[in-house]
Amino acid sequence: MPATSLKQVCTTMRSVKIEAIINASSGSGHEPGIEDRLGEAFMAAGAEARISLARTGTEVVTLAERAAKSDAEIIVAGGGDGTISSVASAVIDSNKLLGILPFGTMNHFAKDLHVPLELAGAVETIVTGHESRVDVGEVNGHIFINNSSLGLYPSIVHKREKQQQLGWSKGPAFVWAAVAILRRYPFLNVRVSVDGKELSSRTPFVFIGNNEYEMQTLNIGTRAHLDRNELSLYMTNRTGRWGLVRLGLRALFGRLHQEKDFVAWRTKEISIETKHKRVRVALDGEVTRMAPPLHYRIRAGALRVLTPAEDSLAELTSDL
Repeated sequence: MPATSLKQVCTTMRSVKIEAIINASSGSGHEPGIEDRLGEAFMAAGAEARISLARTGTEVVTLAERAAKSDAEIIVAGGGDGTISSVASAVIDSNKLLGILPFGTMNHFAKDLHVPLELAGAVETIVTGHESRVDVGEVNGHIFINNSSLGLYPSIVHKREKQQQLGWSKGPAFVWAAVAILRRYPFLNVRVSVDGKELSSRTPFVFIGNNEYEMQTLNIGTRAHLDRNELSLYMTNRTGRWGLVRLGLRALFGRLHQEKDFVAWRTKEISIETKHKRVRVALDGEVTRMAPPLHYRIRAGALRVLTPAEDSLAELTSDL
């Protein structure tokens, strides 16, 4: 690589147009002075960004769609997984780069991409990181970056949102909703088609991941790869409350493969049918209603995202 001065690097980055959309109701996104702190962090990293605060999820989508049509080259999503998913859905077909500011509670997507969780590190990744092409999942035209599910989880989220509308905070509302749903413990009758095979089941949940999820030991819920061009499907058959506890314990101790009622598949397309006219579907933690059949597919390398580039940074440093 030819020698490059710090001045040249900074000048190049300042010429890149960056549009940052921050969910003001998500985690550290609602902290006072976040715009100033973020602007200073970009300046310290040698770049400038236009920063917009969104007060609602609808406003996040509106700003993201506007940014996708702008002359910005990098669109930054600041918030939790739901916010990042909304922005990714808006920009995925615009050929723009997605930057991530993990301001949420769980930040699964950022963690799986090894994006730093602190502000300075995340901004540095946006400014000096490299482009990675990652897969996304799609169901009936809706994009998800992490996972989608039917059954227990979307029912819990739906009831939690109702309690939040009554003035409850998110944590207590989720606990109350989980207890209420698990007490009723609804089952869903589904017919799943994968690779020419069909499985009819009465199940409490169906989970579809963008690439394979670790389902055992302490790494449960993480992904080693987001570019393997595959969906992962996990479900159980007629498993009751105590059966779920048993599944959890076997997963923790690495024995989930011994559970005969646990189904795991890796594939590129999935079709799910139910007798319901509409069914609640969770997409990266957000719930919507869709009309079956649900057609899932993987979109290989469809999302351009900025990730840490330690090797590139080391090479640059050695050339200065």
